[in-house]
Amino acid sequence: MGIADTAVEVRASGWRTLAALHAHIEGALERELVRRHALSVVEFTVLDALSRQDGWHMRMSQLARAAALSSSATTRLVNRLEDRGLLTRVLCADDRRGVYTELTDAGWALYREARPTHDAVLEASLDSAGEVPELAPIVGFLHDGVTGVRG
Repeated sequence: MGIADTAVEVRASGWRTLAALHAHIEGALERELVRRHALSVVEFTVLDALSRQDGWHMRMSQLARAAALSSSATTRLVNRLEDRGLLTRVLCADDRRGVYTELTDAGWALYREARPTHDAVLEASLDSAGEVPELAPIVGFLHDGVTGVRG
C-alpha cells in the first residue's frame, strides 16, 4: 500500500468514525424526542433552525439546507409540521414566488419544551461515546472545539 492509499484509508476510517458517532447521537436523540415530545430529530432541527433566525422565518431553500434535506423532502416535512400547527408559510412581500416558513406560537412552545431534552440527550450521548475507544478522539475534538480546552 502506497502513501496515497494510506491517506485515503485514514480519511475513510475517519469518515466511518464520524458516521458511527452521528448514528450514536441521532439514535438517542430520536428515541427521546419522539418519546417525550412526539418530535423527530429532523423536525426538531427545523424548529431549531427557525428559532435562530432574525425575524424567525426562512425561505424553503434555506430550511432545506439547514435540515440537510432535498427540496421535496423539505416540502413534505413542512406540510406535516404545518398540519400539526407548528409552522406557517408566508408569501414574501418582495417576491411573490418566495415562500417563508415561520414558527407558530405552538411551534415555539414545543421547541422550548423539547430543547432541554435535546441538549441533555446530546450531552449524555457525547459522554457515553467518549467512553468508546474508537469514538473518544472525535468526541474530544468536539469538546475542544467548543470550549477551547479539554474538560
